Amino acid sequence: MKRPAASEPELKREYERLLGLVLVLCVLGAIWVYSASSSEQILKDGSNGTSFLIRYVLFAALGFAGLAFASRYGVAVIKKITTPMLAISIVLCMAVVLPGIGKEVNGAYRWLGGGPLTFQPSELAKFAMIAFLALRLSSRRRPMRTLGDLRIELLALGLLIAVVAGVQRDLGTAIVITGAAVCVLVVGGMPARFFLPIGAAGGVALLVLVAMHPYRIARLTSFLSPGSDASGTGYQSLQGQLAIGTGGFTGTGLGNSVQKADWLPEAHTDFILAVVGEELGAIGIIMLLVLYAGVAYTGLRIADRTKGSYQKLLAVGITGVVLVQAMLNVWVVLGIFPLTGVPLPFISYGGTSLIVLLGAVGILLNIARGTPYLEVAPEPELDGPPRGRAPRPARDARPRPVGGARRAPGPRPVRGPAPAFASAAERSDARRAARASRSAGDAEDVRDRSRRDSGARGARVGGRRRAS
Repeated sequence: MKRPAASEPELKREYERLLGLVLVLCVLGAIWVYSASSSEQILKDGSNGTSFLIRYVLFAALGFAGLAFASRYGVAVIKKITTPMLAISIVLCMAVVLPGIGKEVNGAYRWLGGGPLTFQPSELAKFAMIAFLALRLSSRRRPMRTLGDLRIELLALGLLIAVVAGVQRDLGTAIVITGAAVCVLVVGGMPARFFLPIGAAGGVALLVLVAMHPYRIARLTSFLSPGSDASGTGYQSLQGQLAIGTGGFTGTGLGNSVQKADWLPEAHTDFILAVVGEELGAIGIIMLLVLYAGVAYTGLRIADRTKGSYQKLLAVGITGVVLVQAMLNVWVVLGIFPLTGVPLPFISYGGTSLIVLLGAVGILLNIARGTPYLEVAPEPELDGPPRGRAPRPARDARPRPVGGARRAPGPRPVRGPAPAFASAAERSDARRAARASRSAGDAEDVRDRSRRDSGARGARVGGRRRAS
């Protein structure tokens, strides 16, 4: 089915810009994943250091395959499976603690599977919640007056946050979900007076979640004073800031980072921005921030210019996830937010994160292209004339132009007085020539009309008209 023509000139530029920005980010991600992981691998096992790069490229290929599918059918498919997808993602997030199914890394239960085949269900849950909120808010027919009007949305959001932060011990992802959900709720029409009770409840829940696990209290303490435990909880943060400080404004050069060689933990995942800062300096960090700002601007522009409240809210939510996650990672690496373990979108190594992010970008591209499967088909035009109106007159019944027969095509005679410098005889000859030309044209028109009329009427035989 052909998409509406009105969406093509409006959002074609946004479609191309978003796709180009994501391609650039993925290329940079492949470069820095190899740069951040190769040194440690070479030092540890003597390999060529390309294993993480190969995996990143494979994950990116799968992600772009999903992007291609989602850019054509993403919105129509996601709208049909939103509620089951949210329920399944919550169940999978709870299943990570089951023995033999879940996988524990650094005290956190975030993965399913084992070996190289692992899956992080919280990455899917982020976009499932955004799609659920967009579906619920777009189907609302009356404005929100009390918090009870949002009871289903808030219950689903609270349950997902409790599972991700409490069961999986992934407070960073819970913060990303909360930030993106707030963006959707605000655009969806939530009154400003709701922020106070919701914010108060969220603050109390955050304090409870932090107090439940001692390592979160230690991270908060190390954030306030990283030097108090430089070899323990504050080690990663200090090493990341040291790498950025070493890079200065222009950096030490691509591939010349020292901190990534067994000094900076998780250099190819959560703290890959520190490697960028050391090798390319502040220029490299600013370049990445500009790219993310371009993605945010393009996503919000698509949301602003698209038709349909569901598509608008879905575009805002997807853009919110990318923007909040990027800001949170940058804040952590720069030391202005406690450690959360959130990867840098499109840059950090992580198979589930990259595949799901690219699929979400495909949905944004589908919104920019137009979503014909959700549009109402226009009423077909009637073939005949509208009722109550007289039919158009036949060709022969139309009134003739005033002044007799129509003039035959050809050069029009020269009209007007002769040039002022001509003599009286020349002016008289010019007037006679003009009259002769008009007479000849009129005679030719009469002959043409006579031939047409005789051909239409036919010759008379025996006093009756014979058809020609």
